[in-house]
Amino acid sequence: MDDRTREYLSGRFGDYYRRISLSPPPDAHLREWGHIPWTPGTGTTMVRHQSLYDLGDLDTFFADNAPRHAYFSAARYDDPGASTMSRKDWRSADLVFDLDADHLPGIDPATTDFGEMLAACKDALKRLLAFLEDDFAFEDLTVVFSGARGYHVHVRDESIRELDGEARREVVDYVRAIDLDAEGMIRTVSDRGTTKRVLRTEGGWGARVHEALVEYADDLRDMDGEAARERLMELDGIGEGRAETILGAFERNPDAVREGNVEAGGPGVRRLVSALAGRVTASDTAPIDEPVTTDTRRLIRFPGTLHGGSGLVVTPIDRDELDAFDPLRDAVADRFVGRDIRIECDAERTVELNGKRVSVEPGTNTVPEYAGVFLMARGEARKAPER
Repeated sequence: MDDRTREYLSGRFGDYYRRISLSPPPDAHLREWGHIPWTPGTGTTMVRHQSLYDLGDLDTFFADNAPRHAYFSAARYDDPGASTMSRKDWRSADLVFDLDADHLPGIDPATTDFGEMLAACKDALKRLLAFLEDDFAFEDLTVVFSGARGYHVHVRDESIRELDGEARREVVDYVRAIDLDAEGMIRTVSDRGTTKRVLRTEGGWGARVHEALVEYADDLRDMDGEAARERLMELDGIGEGRAETILGAFERNPDAVREGNVEAGGPGVRRLVSALAGRVTASDTAPIDEPVTTDTRRLIRFPGTLHGGSGLVVTPIDRDELDAFDPLRDAVADRFVGRDIRIECDAERTVELNGKRVSVEPGTNTVPEYAGVFLMARGEARKAPER
């Protein structure tokens, strides 16, 4: 980044911070704070091991320093400003989840539109929230758009604050269905003097597989016999014989599926449940970044600040407003709306922000400031002299 571009962005970030008031996280005085300034040259410098006492008044600090990136720790410490981690005296930590559009299965950042990537990431976020709210019954959740390629979720329930890294990894493994115990989805119940094995329909992965089984069985009933057999035979491990067995079991005991009975119909139905479990775990998992969640001392972006790689706002989202949230519109800083600037580009670019599509060509272009800030922060444009 050249000097003119860096100085322009630093100045405009400062203008942004002088006109807002930031909301610190809970227990802000117990957290470590860090930031990356607008360092000349190509490298970056992380300034960390600071406490809230070191920063002073947050609004004043940000207005005066206008950092490129800003963070606070998920952890709480007795002495957050200590210069080494061992001297900070760890108390507890939020459980933090990170979803990055660049790392989603099936997403190629080189060929996928930025807006499409973020839409796919929001779908993954909703799957993650289903686990956190339904399976774990967490209540104190904060959802945040990261300001660039994804979303963060901060869980602050007291029940998780003292979990160590290994316990947090178990949460990750559950959400990502890593080494999922298929037998754990099934329980044995007593029924009129006999025992039978049924899916755990009351919640968790068992409930997800059961929902898929009921839907699948309903679809089969709407087909003629040949089409239903062919549909079943598309699944791994189910040939014509097992397909006939499954269809016969569904016909003889239509209530068995809704009860989650995996033994009605013998090994054919059990094989169907196993195949559907594979499909459900592949489609319903949330591809979270494991190191972020398992790290009990992680620094995470400070909501309300600007992301130095995009110029977008790291935006907290009310849970009820998640469906309507559009990061390419709602995370555009008001301070960068309403004026045009001149930038220089080496290649054609297209930016969709604030409800508008902005195209630039090689050379000098006049664009809305929010689009120019976005391109310059990403290293795809330079600030041109104003006339």
